[in-house]
Amino acid sequence: MKKAYLTGIRTIEIRDVAAPRVERADDVLIRLDTIGVCGSDLHYYRTGKIGVQVVEFPFAVGHECAGTVADAGPDAGGLKPGTRVAVDPLVVCGRCDQCLAGRENTCRNQKFLGCPGQIEGSMAELLVMPARSVVAIPDSMSFDQAVMVEPLSIGLWAQKLAGQTAGRTIAILGCGPIGLCVLQAVKAAGECTVYATDLLDERVALARVTGADWAANAGKVDVAAELAALAPDGVALVFECAGEQETIDQAGQILTPGGELLIIGIPPESRLSFDMNFYRRKELRVQNVRRQCGCVPDAIELIASGRANVDPQITHHFTLDQSQEAYDLVADYRDGVVKAMIRIDD
Repeated sequence: MKKAYLTGIRTIEIRDVAAPRVERADDVLIRLDTIGVCGSDLHYYRTGKIGVQVVEFPFAVGHECAGTVADAGPDAGGLKPGTRVAVDPLVVCGRCDQCLAGRENTCRNQKFLGCPGQIEGSMAELLVMPARSVVAIPDSMSFDQAVMVEPLSIGLWAQKLAGQTAGRTIAILGCGPIGLCVLQAVKAAGECTVYATDLLDERVALARVTGADWAANAGKVDVAAELAALAPDGVALVFECAGEQETIDQAGQILTPGGELLIIGIPPESRLSFDMNFYRRKELRVQNVRRQCGCVPDAIELIASGRANVDPQITHHFTLDQSQEAYDLVADYRDGVVKAMIRIDD
């Protein structure tokens, strides 16, 4: 089968490799149809690492994917050949203290699809995953939408960590796919006021048409001044989806006393700082967000019901042979790209 490997910084090579097969009783072999290019994949593509997770080339990245079951072991929980599925890229042990406490996203023995030293990624024609990481999707759901289940599930987990979002004032700083999925999640949870920012005009426009009450290019306006006029008492919640020092600083300025910052964006460096003039004096809370913690079924339901509209985010399609082109486009933010999809059959 064909598989796309990172063979160096900003270098992808398509190789022919042996096809995986069902070996364990709970294995599911998936014939992949569509794979998403995620921002975390881009860290490995641009720099070869995220923090202490360093790629040893060659390595296959990719974790947002969907397809059809081709084969399954006897303990695959009813997943049969022909079943259309989305993939939860997190594989957990189910036995450690974190799993038993309902925190599978911080499982001490976790393995994540496309993460160095854990599981090779999904940039291939076929993929084997344990049945608990494979979720059936309705026939009405496209494979593009099924790929978006993974980022939307992160948005749902962030919303759940924030608690009550209905009736509150919220800022989303960074309107890439994750920020836009957070927007969908908080709007689906109940009526709220959302202010959104990004540095790309096309993403600002997309935030407006998918539910933001106000959106602006942070490179063209003074975000703190604008929000001081719109929300004089400050916003209750900030979802930081850019992974940048500047947005961390903006959060401290615009949050109301007692407000909460939820950090979802992955910074390019391991350290960020907080301006304690704001964070201490306002007694602000900071909550990090780690993956999706069991929210994949909820994300499927939200998309299937039409309560979340992820289609506008899907802007580009490529074939597996065009993986290098796809990654270059997303890495360089060219041509108005938001979410690029790689379709195997094309």
